[in-house]
Amino acid sequence: MKRFTPVFRAALPLLAAAALAACSGPRTADTPEPRTQAAPMPDAQPPAQTPAQRPPPASPRDTAEMRFANDRIYVDYGRPYMRGRTIMGGLVPYGRVWRTGANAATTLVTTRDLRIGGTPVPAGTYTLYTVPGENEWQLIINRQTGQWGTEYDPAQDLARIPMRVERTPQPVEQFTIDLEPGSGNAFNLNLRWENTRAWVRGEVVHPGAQ
Repeated sequence: MKRFTPVFRAALPLLAAAALAACSGPRTADTPEPRTQAAPMPDAQPPAQTPAQRPPPASPRDTAEMRFANDRIYVDYGRPYMRGRTIMGGLVPYGRVWRTGANAATTLVTTRDLRIGGTPVPAGTYTLYTVPGENEWQLIINRQTGQWGTEYDPAQDLARIPMRVERTPQPVEQFTIDLEPGSGNAFNLNLRWENTRAWVRGEVVHPGAQ
């Protein structure tokens, strides 16, 4: 009887190689590729607003100005809105010093001596305050400058001047100061808000005038 053992042993390496190739062959649809987790996206930031898209300030600064020849008089102040609020006797109490605007102090600058309500006001820079009342206001001209509007030092007062009061024909939504020219060197300093106009007459003093 012939033996075939050597042939079988010789075929073993070939069979093993074929089995290994079958195990390491290409993947089928039943064997999905391993998936890697994507890195999280950063939170989206809102686009920056352009100046035209930004909301307007609640109390923008403004300037009331007059010129007499080469001389300039102006008032720099904040202009708050009514926004449905009661102003006189409410947001602005009667009988108490008011900053006469909003935020930084309201500033009067004049390059010429003035008389306001008959009171001499030398050329210079001042802060304006008021004391509102139902029938009469007081204008306070104060020597302290550059402060926040609520910082009031009565020891720095130059003068307290009576102001007349009347009702405006129409409601005034935004607080307004204006310098209204009169005859000659005269002018009116007007304060308007809600239904109230408070005003006082002033004039520019000529050099050498008493």
